[in-house]
Amino acid sequence: MSLIDWAALALFFASWLGYNSILGLIGRRGGSLNADMAYIRTVWMRSMTHRELKLVDSQLMGHSINSASFFASTNLLLIAAVAGVLFGGENALKGFAAVGAESVPTRLLEAKLALVLVCLTRGFLDFIWALRQMNYTLALIGSAPELHSKTDRKAFSEAAGQLLNPALSAFSQGVRGYYFALAAAAWLFGPLWLALGVVSSFGLLLYRQEASPAARAIRNARRLLTD
Repeated sequence: MSLIDWAALALFFASWLGYNSILGLIGRRGGSLNADMAYIRTVWMRSMTHRELKLVDSQLMGHSINSASFFASTNLLLIAAVAGVLFGGENALKGFAAVGAESVPTRLLEAKLALVLVCLTRGFLDFIWALRQMNYTLALIGSAPELHSKTDRKAFSEAAGQLLNPALSAFSQGVRGYYFALAAAAWLFGPLWLALGVVSSFGLLLYRQEASPAARAIRNARRLLTD
């Protein structure tokens, strides 16, 4: 690989692996969509323990589980497609080489496809872990104390929130894997395209976390719940 390839690859891993840390630093200054949603989900679990019927809460969790299952299934199909090309032998790689804008050695093409595969596999594992935690949360909703119970509902809701928030965070990480998989796929066209893909994906993710209409709406909702 050339020096430009290594530089673009370093930028990719720094952005991909450092995204959560950078987002955490930004969140300490002015908040972020993830931080606001974590607070809102905690409020949800607190409200859930004060409802006599938990049917709505169970349905909401079921919807989240279905969404995570859909993304996990789709991710698995993409993994199979990329792995089929990567491990399909010399003929499969030669046929796929026409996708790129430049002629590259077979080893470098394998490295480019492997990077896409790693992103998708990491996302798939995130979806699976999110699904497991969501099912655990569903069990907590089902076992939530009744209104006449002497169980500490506040402590119970905090415990449920501490389980639900990591579950949805893992789901978000899985979705974020698609962004970086697309950036990795841009490497097929050259290292400069990889760098551009990384910057574009990272910038789009930050925009949606900080300045998108959804982020502003959720930030306003958190202020109302805090007040």
